[in-house]
Amino acid sequence: MSSHANNDNIQALYEGDQSKLYSGVMSHHSDVESTESKTQIKKIWKVFWVLLAITIVEVFIGMQLSHSVSREILAFVYLSLTLVKAGFIVYVFMHLGDEKKNFMVTVLIPLVLFVWFIIAFLADGSFWLHMNDTSKARDHGTEQIAK
Repeated sequence: MSSHANNDNIQALYEGDQSKLYSGVMSHHSDVESTESKTQIKKIWKVFWVLLAITIVEVFIGMQLSHSVSREILAFVYLSLTLVKAGFIVYVFMHLGDEKKNFMVTVLIPLVLFVWFIIAFLADGSFWLHMNDTSKARDHGTEQIAK
């Protein structure tokens, strides 16, 4: 059977000196064969297999399909898989999945807005780069005609 610390003691450790959290004082599962430990081990293996599967799909696409599929589609697929992997990592390792729904929304909405912000500025920069190139070509063409 595993030994669990008193909840008041856990709260005091979180609010006070957090070095105790990692020194073994907070070791809840002293028995590896306990139900809690087995549940945690299953969760860790599930995370491992999910991340491995996404990585294998990314590598397969990069090695096999990169020659036959357009770059735009590949970029979209890679970006999608990367966002899924990043979201899963945040969900599990940053414990966002354990939080309340309101807090998750509070974290995710600014993230989505930040991604939109980056995409908007890249599109705007690309537009102005294209406009400058065409205006230079147009100006260069009128110079040629004037000569």
